[in-house]
Amino acid sequence: MRITVTRSGGFAGIVRRATLETGQRPDAAELTALARTALTEGRGAPAPVVPDGFHYEIEVDGESARCADPRLTEAQSALVKKVLSEGA
Repeated sequence: MRITVTRSGGFAGIVRRATLETGQRPDAAELTALARTALTEGRGAPAPVVPDGFHYEIEVDGESARCADPRLTEAQSALVKKVLSEGA
């Protein structure tokens, strides 16, 4: 599974993007579950935006969802942190 997170917005408006491939990772099952939950919770109307807040697009194997601070769900927050910190 390929998981990509794109973060935009914030005070400086800098876009950051990272991708993780789960295939050979020991935590692949956990990442897959987080990704599916984050996508499900991100469907529907876009989250309200706050000034200088971050906006995220989560892409998983061709599916995508959008979410924004400060209204990230627990799964979205965990996935975003993991992908942005460990992804390339």
